[in-house]
Amino acid sequence: MGLFSAIKKGLSKTRDALMGELKGIVGAGKITDDTLEELEEHLIKADVGVEAAFLLTDALRENALGKSLTTEQVLDIMRNEAERLLKDPPPFELKGKPHVVLVIGVNGAGKTTTIGKLAARLIGEGKKVMIAACDTFRAAAIDQLQTWAERSGAEFVKHEEGSDPAAVAFDACQAAVARGCDVVLVDTAGRLHNKDYLMEELKKIVRVMKKVNPDFPQDMWLVIDGNTGQNTISQTKIFNQSFPLTGLVVTKLDGTARGGSVLSIASSLQIPIRWVGMGERIDQLVEFNKREYVDGLFENALEEKSE
Repeated sequence: MGLFSAIKKGLSKTRDALMGELKGIVGAGKITDDTLEELEEHLIKADVGVEAAFLLTDALRENALGKSLTTEQVLDIMRNEAERLLKDPPPFELKGKPHVVLVIGVNGAGKTTTIGKLAARLIGEGKKVMIAACDTFRAAAIDQLQTWAERSGAEFVKHEEGSDPAAVAFDACQAAVARGCDVVLVDTAGRLHNKDYLMEELKKIVRVMKKVNPDFPQDMWLVIDGNTGQNTISQTKIFNQSFPLTGLVVTKLDGTARGGSVLSIASSLQIPIRWVGMGERIDQLVEFNKREYVDGLFENALEEKSE
């Protein structure tokens, strides 16, 4: 299965939720203010997000108000606006050796799985990768990460359960320099964005890394669960106030009806979406591509609904 078909298949539930009543709303004569208000309400219910829903309907107000358009023509306007809202991320380039990526997020977002998949991808490209197990609160987390390291072929640094996460990060960065690693992927404990002491612990990890090299970490990525919909917006904003996030990873987009929240994230935040998780397999982490994402939302949606 190609990249496009994987994203399209993964977004099928989101596509169904978006299409929902859309054909009935916009396929019944001229586009009026009432039509657009009803469509706006539908988009918000479909978890596209308030800001993105406003922007999509504003595009229709500008291009379609008072006109009798087919549903396909309405979809084309929405597609173009959705593509305008999104940006392709800059290429992932290594800045120094090693290039350290600190991976953060709330519990259950998919940080550990994302790190394993990313390690496998980078090793497949010929990079030497180290994984650092800085989630020392749970022994199971260390074991799970070690399994991913073994599956991907990455080097692995851990301490005992209950150890200081910053000490693990320090040792991993030093070891990566000594062993000539290209990339260090640093796993961290799941933390709620409103728990001050956990946020302070992350700041300590960053301070300790900088003792090895002031440029560490070169990237700080927040992993967010695609199933959480609009909750991701406030979550991401609060994380970004404490840390200069350089990228987002959206996981579990397969099988969710809330994949439209990516539009809202993109329209609300100036943080590139770098990767999307489309399944559990080690190869199911793909680089975000706005054209493929928009195609996944709208491509052949009407035909699928009529089949």
